[in-house]
Amino acid sequence: MTAGRELRDAAQAPGPWTTVYTDGTSDEPQVVAEAREERTLRGVAAAGAPDADVEAIREVLRDRTGAPDPTTLFLLVRDGSIVIREAIAGPRRGPEVFAYGSLPQLVPLIRHRGTMLRYLIVETARDGADVRLETAGQRGVEAAESVEGRTDSLPKVQAGGWSQPRWQRHSEEIWKHTQSEVAEVVERLTRQASPAFIALSGDVRARQLLRDQLSPDSSALVVEVDANTRADGADDAALTDAIETALDRVIAEETAGAIDASHAEGGRLRAEGVEAVVAALQQAQVAQLFLDARLIPGPTEDSAATLCVLDAEPWVASESGTFAAAHEIARVPVAEALARAAVLTDAQIRIIEDEPEADDAAREAREPRPPFALLRW
Repeated sequence: MTAGRELRDAAQAPGPWTTVYTDGTSDEPQVVAEAREERTLRGVAAAGAPDADVEAIREVLRDRTGAPDPTTLFLLVRDGSIVIREAIAGPRRGPEVFAYGSLPQLVPLIRHRGTMLRYLIVETARDGADVRLETAGQRGVEAAESVEGRTDSLPKVQAGGWSQPRWQRHSEEIWKHTQSEVAEVVERLTRQASPAFIALSGDVRARQLLRDQLSPDSSALVVEVDANTRADGADDAALTDAIETALDRVIAEETAGAIDASHAEGGRLRAEGVEAVVAALQQAQVAQLFLDARLIPGPTEDSAATLCVLDAEPWVASESGTFAAAHEIARVPVAEALARAAVLTDAQIRIIEDEPEADDAAREAREPRPPFALLRW
């Protein structure tokens, strides 16, 4: 995940900041929602946030969406104003955060954004298609277009007769023309949005005709779903499962590729361990920073390992000291310090999740793996 401008601005702007990372709104009963909101506000106040920040957070919490699925809310607040507000579809990926201090806590949001990939959904049929651009973890649709084909074709299955082959050819040409129009929409959105993949479902013959019309680059992105989800009353479960599987695959492949690249040339482009990564970040040398999810402290954990955060380049240091144009702001846990420096030097950040191989498998007992980085040079 590469940080956006708003994260870079927040990382560099002077505090104090209030950070909230908690469960978002859902279709829960009002009494449950109100109890959760009050618990959040008590947590923020206990962290030392000023009244103006608490009131700004209260207004956000009252804005209930009624969303049916678990959601997550991330807020950065300064001087009573909401600077970043992000509602994320899905459950939290780590412990709740209610914090007030000189620096914002960015890792919880970075952790989510690393999985928020764009993708296209194409549900096609012989008489047209629906095309949507979506982002994982975000509700709603970024872009949507429909293609309505001609309806003067006949089904291929007929009673027979001398005109049957002619009608078959006529129908096939109309279907092919319709899928050509669908392909134009898919190609345009693919050029504009660079989706991670294209989930293709619908009528079998329509899918075949559409794939024949796509460019090799777009065709290589297609994840085909063997379900006619455009039919009336169709179940979307197969499409949903295929999208989730494709998201996991793309993230795993990208991470594996970056790790392999860091080992190339005898590891010349790899920095491993806190000291080596800090030195690389000080030179703006890091292309991708890798952080074990276990480096992120839990709600009751005091992180013994901290780094010095600076208000100017080189942004991070292992020890307090004298820097040409920088002053120490605070000492913070390793994951936050490294992530902030990566944000400020335009490095990508990947949180390596600690997922068990099976849903019922026990979590491996181990220490956090040291951070490492793929270097630019």
